[in-house]
This record gives sequence, structure tokens and C-alpha cells, in this order.
Amino acid sequence: MSNKEGSGGFRKRKHDNFPHNQRREGKDVNSSSPVMLAFKSFQQELDARHDKYERLVKLSRDITVESKRTIFLLHRITSAPDMEEILTESEIKLDGVRQKILQVAQELSGEDMHQFHRAVTTGLQEYVEAVTFQHFIKTRSLISMDEINKQLIFTTEDNGKENKTPSSDSQDKQCGTWRLKITPVDYLLGVADLTGELMRVCINSVGNGDIDTPFEVSQFLRQVYDGFSFIGNTGPYEVSKKLYTLKQSLAKVENACYALKVRGSEIPKHMLADVFSVKTEMIDQEEGIS
Repeated sequence: MSNKEGSGGFRKRKHDNFPHNQRREGKDVNSSSPVMLAFKSFQQELDARHDKYERLVKLSRDITVESKRTIFLLHRITSAPDMEEILTESEIKLDGVRQKILQVAQELSGEDMHQFHRAVTTGLQEYVEAVTFQHFIKTRSLISMDEINKQLIFTTEDNGKENKTPSSDSQDKQCGTWRLKITPVDYLLGVADLTGELMRVCINSVGNGDIDTPFEVSQFLRQVYDGFSFIGNTGPYEVSKKLYTLKQSLAKVENACYALKVRGSEIPKHMLADVFSVKTEMIDQEEGIS
């Protein structure tokens, strides 16, 4: 048996030669040491970043809710007698959404937006969907990303409408200007979601006896689908995933246009919505089987 081994045949560790009460004893940690001060500053910085992230998540949730309410309001335009009243009310709601986006811009002032993009992307996509939906109803065209970003440049007067952001490090005290840019991915995902809303507009229009709107929506969706097809699988994963849903919406709208063009003269107007809904269910079942 080796001299380094004890009576039990186990090798002794070096610190076993020291009394137990003397092991790992040292001076108390000096809280004013440079290392401790550095880690305290790291802690404060991380806590502030996490708090900012949580505030942005809450603002994004509010933006999503208000944008959805605007979209629901705009869907009433197919049956409302006064179109301008609905558009005016929707613009007021979108102004309220922009006030929430102003708070996001204030939070992100001086920060790298890509570090917090995940916290606000859902709300921004829903806002893009609401703005593009309203613009399509007005002009039957697609609003560009630059035009949306121009609406998201805020001044001190805009901040006076609703100043609820207690941000200490995110205000441009000198110039009093805040801006938030919609990223291309958020814009594309918002436009992809728009196609689902336009498909619902097509259904509602058929039910109300509107023959022209389905063909306008169909032509517009073909152009959007062609644009997304150029991106294909080369773009972000989320965009390619939305392409399948866009194709479904286009198929349903084209099916409605077929029913109106071929059988429109045979079917009374009040029955067109029922025929279209049955054909839509058949398409869904075929896609589920395939």
C-alpha cells in the first residue's frame, strides 16, 4: 500500500492535511472592490434591459389589440350605409395606435432596435395589417413601407397628446423627435396577413350582392402572390410560411369569382354567399386530405 493512501485504501487529498475549520476561510468580500462594483453595474444594466423588454411587450400587446379592433371596424364597411364615417372612425383608432408606437419609439431611442425587435414585432405586424387594410379600402392599392414609416415620425407636439412613458434613457431631450422604422420582414408579414382580411371582405361582399369587389380583390391578391413568389424560399422563414396561407386565400377568392362569372346569372344574389361558403368548405377539405 502506498504511503499516500490511508488505512482504508483511499488516496488522501491535499487539503485533508488542514483542519476542517480552516478550509476555504479567508477575508470577507470587499463590496467596494473594483470587481464587485463592476458586477453591480452589470446587474443594474441587465435589470434595466429586462424591465425595458417587459414594457415593450406590454405596449406591443396594446398595439395588437387596438389594431385588431380597427380591422374589425373596417369589416363593417361592406354593410355600412356611410363608408366615410367608418373610415373616419378607423383613422381615429389608428391615431391611438400610433400614440402607443410613439411610446415604443421613446423606449427604443438610443437603443439597438434589433435587440428588442422580438418584443414588438407582433404589434408592428398587426399595425401594418390594419394600415394596409384601410389604405386598400380607400384606394384599392397597397401602401408602401416608406409611406408607413413616414407616419411613424413623431415630434414634441405628438408627444403632448399622450405622455405616459416614464422612460429615463429614451428621450431626445434636445431635438424632441422620435421615429420608429418598420422592418421589411414586419411589412411583408403584415401584408401576408392582409390577404386573409381581403378574403373575408370578398365573402361579405358576395353576401351583400356586391359583384365588383371580389374581382378587384382577386386581381390585387394575384399581384401580391406574384410578389411573394419572387421571394420564395430565399426570404425569412416566417415569410415562406405565410406563402401557403396567402395561396389558400387567393384560391378561395378566385373560386368566388368563378361562381360569380359562370353561375352568377343562374343564382339569386341572396344565395351567392351560401354557394360560395359551400365551395370554400370543399376546398378546405381537399387541402386537408392532400
